[in-house]
Amino acid sequence: METTTLALLVLIPLLVWRIYSRLKRMMGRQASQLWRHWAATLLLPLLLAALAVATKGEVLALSCLGAGALAGAWLGVWGVKLTRFESTDKGYFYTPNLRLGMLVSMLFVARVLYRGMELYMNTRVAVPVPQGDFAQSPVTLLSFGLLAAYYAAYGYGLLRWRRSQKPLAA
Repeated sequence: METTTLALLVLIPLLVWRIYSRLKRMMGRQASQLWRHWAATLLLPLLLAALAVATKGEVLALSCLGAGALAGAWLGVWGVKLTRFESTDKGYFYTPNLRLGMLVSMLFVARVLYRGMELYMNTRVAVPVPQGDFAQSPVTLLSFGLLAAYYAAYGYGLLRWRRSQKPLAA
């Protein structure tokens, strides 16, 4: 085994740990900002639609994207129910469910890392095997559909919560 492969195998757990710790910090108590909720609610479904068009009618890829989006939307609704909301004098705050957000995010991170390792290992063989398009892979589309629909549904749930709150005193 080459030293670059060994170094990569040592660095991957470190990379996963850093991504995990960064995501864990981001999943703590957060100030509710309407522009972020609107961005997630509007842009992520547009990105899903663009990927659906880019599948070029491949039934398996499109159905995996749709299945991931349905599961992600369901998890997003469930995630809003598990969220702790606060209305204080300083503003509106929410604390998302750590386990659910981490699960969805790390599934996508794991898929990207797996694909990166697959591409790296393919460069180490004498006759490289042609790789399929990353964006057309059914597993990638499933994990991305899950991630995008989760955050879109979660953002919509946060918008609904903010709409139900009384305005803060100035």
